Amino acid sequence: MGTNSTDEVIRKLQETANPDQSVRVHKIDASTSGHLPFSRRDYYKVWMTTGKGFIHYASRSIAITGSTLIFSNPLVPYSLELERQGPTYTCMFKEEFLKTQGRNEPIQDSSLFKIGSDPVFPLNAAQAGNIRGLYEKMLAEMESAYTFRFDIIRNYLNLLIYEGLKMKPSVSAIKYNSAAERIATLFLELLDRQFPIDSLQRTLSLKKPSDYAVNLSVHVNHLNHAVRETTGKSTTQHINDRVINEAKALLVHSDWSISEIAYSLGFEYPNYFSNFFRKNTGVTPLSLRK
Repeated sequence: MGTNSTDEVIRKLQETANPDQSVRVHKIDASTSGHLPFSRRDYYKVWMTTGKGFIHYASRSIAITGSTLIFSNPLVPYSLELERQGPTYTCMFKEEFLKTQGRNEPIQDSSLFKIGSDPVFPLNAAQAGNIRGLYEKMLAEMESAYTFRFDIIRNYLNLLIYEGLKMKPSVSAIKYNSAAERIATLFLELLDRQFPIDSLQRTLSLKKPSDYAVNLSVHVNHLNHAVRETTGKSTTQHINDRVINEAKALLVHSDWSISEIAYSLGFEYPNYFSNFFRKNTGVTPLSLRK
C-alpha cells in the first residue's frame, strides 16, 4: 500500500511537471534540411546557431557571422536566411514555465524579449562552448525519467537568460529604406499567428493596424503603406477578413454562444460584433448559425 501511494505521488508529479508541453528542447544538425522549429504563437524561444547569414525583422536585418545566441518573442515574426555551419540548439517555452519559479513580472518586459529590441548576441568560442554545454544538459534531462527534471531544465534556462543579460547585442543591424515587401510578409505572418481562436480563455489580442505596427516596430502609416503597396488591400481589410473567417468557423463548428464568440474575437459588446458581422457579410451571426 505504501509503495502504491508513493508511485501515485511520483506519477502525479511527472504529469504536472510539464502538463501542456510548456517547454521543449531541440538539437538540429547542420546537415538537416527544412525549416527550423520556430516557436508557435504562445512559445518564447532561446536558440543558438552557428553560420553566416541574416535574421530579418520588419524593417531591419541583423547579420549573423558565427556562433550566435538569439531570443525570440512569439509576437514578433522574423525570417532567417542562414548557411548553417554547426548544429542549432533551441529551447522553446511558455511564459508560465518560468512563472512557476516565482517570476512575477511579464517576460515581455525583459530587455531580451521586449518588442523593438535586437536580442541577437554574437558569441566567442568560450561563450559558445558554455552555452552549448547548457543545451546538452537540458537535452539529457528531457530524455531522463527523473521526477524533477523540468525544475532542472528551468534552472538551465534561467542560466541562458542571465548569460544573455550579460552580453551586448549585435550592432550590425542593417536599416532598409524600402522594405515594403518584407513588412507586408511579416504582417501577414503575425496576423496568421493570431488564429485559430481555439479556447474561450484565449482572446484576440491584436485588433487594429496600430497593434500590429507596435509588434513589428514600425510606424502604423509605414505599415499601412507597405501592406497596400504589396498586396493591394489595406491592413484593416486583411484584419477584418481574418476576423470574419474565424467568426464564420466558430458559428458553424463550435457550440459557443454568440456572446462568447464576440468576446473571444475582441469585441467589447456582442452587438458590436453583430453589427460588424452584418456589415461585412450581409447577414447576422444568428442567421448564419441557423
